[in-house]
Amino acid sequence: MKTTLLVLFALAFFHPYHNTNSDAIIGIWQSGNGKGHIQIFKQNGKYHGKIIWLKEPLDKVTGHPKLDNKNPDPSKRNVPIMGMVVMRDFNYEDGEWTNGHIYDPSGGKEYKAYLKLKDINTLLVRGYIGISLIGKTDTWTRIR
Repeated sequence: MKTTLLVLFALAFFHPYHNTNSDAIIGIWQSGNGKGHIQIFKQNGKYHGKIIWLKEPLDKVTGHPKLDNKNPDPSKRNVPIMGMVVMRDFNYEDGEWTNGHIYDPSGGKEYKAYLKLKDINTLLVRGYIGISLIGKTDTWTRIR
């Protein structure tokens, strides 16, 4: 009996939050490192996210807003990071937001990604190359 209760508790505690509301991720989230806030929104049936706050919004050398200077496309290196759409094209399916892409302006790289709510205020963001086993998960916290 004790083992059964322990197993049930562990499953309930560690099981990702499953919400059938596809719009549950809409809101403002703080990235795992606390350096940015991302607003997730829905547009044309897909979910996207843009940077709306940076802990350090200005370049230390120039004093101007930080730019996407590590972008592999030279024509985009003068685009401000603030306001940049860094998540795009996520579809909701079976409790996850899948088939999207996430861009990391600090390294200038884009990754395939999926999102999953751990609970209503915790979002697991998994970026990967190729298959999802080869990737990294960041834990975001809901602000609003």
